[in-house]
Amino acid sequence: MSTTPSHQSAIDRCRPADATPVALEAAALESTAPEYLRDFKRDLTEEGLVPAELTISACFEEDCSLATQEEIDRIRGYVRAGSFLGVGTVTVTVDTVADPQKVRPALAACAERADREGLAFDLEGPIAVDD
Repeated sequence: MSTTPSHQSAIDRCRPADATPVALEAAALESTAPEYLRDFKRDLTEEGLVPAELTISACFEEDCSLATQEEIDRIRGYVRAGSFLGVGTVTVTVDTVADPQKVRPALAACAERADREGLAFDLEGPIAVDD
């Protein structure tokens, strides 16, 4: 990622903070509701922790459009939650893909959503969005 001149002056003024970056597991979040996320983020801050990454485990083992859409909606909800929490990266680990032609465009849409939210979207597993 390149840094545009408009961002460079802000980056040059960054100072170290006494906070520990952490990777959060999506499955450990009790909810993606804004109220819950707000309290969760406050608790992290009080503990001196900064959410840097949100990791999501995904599985597309069914060759079913409805099941695929359900899983994509779940991932999209976590992308929104990651944005709310202020993470820099959302990492999706995919275990199984029954029909890559159904899943690839849906994951590409999630990657675009993450990009619009200012998040990096990393995809790990047997599929890539640019295949």
